[in-house]
Amino acid sequence: MGINLKKGQHISLSKEAPGLTKLMCGLGWDVAKRSAGGFFGAFSNTQDCDLDASVICLDQKDKITDTSNVIYFRNLSHKSGAITHLGDNLTGAGAGDDEQIIVDLTRLPKEIVKLVFTVNIYDCIARKQEFAQVQNAFVRLVNTSNNQEIAKYHLYGSEYKGMTGMVLAEIYNHNNEWKMAAIGNGIKVNGLEGLMRVYA
Repeated sequence: MGINLKKGQHISLSKEAPGLTKLMCGLGWDVAKRSAGGFFGAFSNTQDCDLDASVICLDQKDKITDTSNVIYFRNLSHKSGAITHLGDNLTGAGAGDDEQIIVDLTRLPKEIVKLVFTVNIYDCIARKQEFAQVQNAFVRLVNTSNNQEIAKYHLYGSEYKGMTGMVLAEIYNHNNEWKMAAIGNGIKVNGLEGLMRVYA
């Protein structure tokens, strides 16, 4: 059974999963059944909420050095082969992970020392959608060698009223040891480009 993380908590992946080289990051969510309210005013509770998961690869200065270092539904694989996005879920329907990202830590270029896992609501302004409409959201890490869950972090939509983007978690290398941090910071952005500007 994996660790249930709290916001701001850090764990050592090497201690929780000795010998870890390859992991899967799974993200899931449901759309809350509401009829009105929120930062944008009235919205339809029948329109699907399309959340897009992404990985932003950073250098030692917490910067994006190349747009190819952003893995998302239009760039599903990192050029190194270290990161693979398994595809876009448009609705969040169904149980379990809605989107999955595979990371091979041994293939990451040395200049990449941090992976930031983010999610944003696609076309949020036009659709009048925000994270307060999302419920049962989570991010989890799984050791692919034995399919064991290492850690899981639950997010609660009521905390993110008016937010349209979110930094979920980070995997980072500190003193040659890979660690995970549960972040859970909401941001008002219009798409992935807004999230990328945070690290430009």
